[in-house]
Amino acid sequence: MNSATQHIVARWEHFPHQADMGIRGVGVTLAEAYAMAARALTAIVTDPDTVLPRYEIPIEVHEVDDELLFVDFLNALIYEMATRNMLFTRVDVAINQHRVRAIAHGENVDVARHQPAVEVKGATYTELHVGQCEDGHWIAQCVVDV
Repeated sequence: MNSATQHIVARWEHFPHQADMGIRGVGVTLAEAYAMAARALTAIVTDPDTVLPRYEIPIEVHEVDDELLFVDFLNALIYEMATRNMLFTRVDVAINQHRVRAIAHGENVDVARHQPAVEVKGATYTELHVGQCEDGHWIAQCVVDV
């Protein structure tokens, strides 16, 4: 690891985009950037720190392109959130040969405690970017439909 990557702090961010919301994951590795983007996804709905890791939900997606893989990964999370009525506090991500294997840790929505703000409908190709920056950190971002 070079000295530039030693100062990178994994994080998630939101960025404005008309009526929808942009999410961005930043990490030392591509998997960490995906994990931070997953946290940003939850943070659109509620504070991820209020979500308890009661259940583990496996997620697996495969795609030949890193950017398409990212959208598929987010849409798989959104599907699990919608069909299971769950929120995720953390997602452990492993990426190998354009395949994501992840474990999403979370619980069922508790309206009183989580106070969900909106429902995320899907990840889009708008502002889609997955790549490594000059200083070595990774970014994974796109706009999600809310």
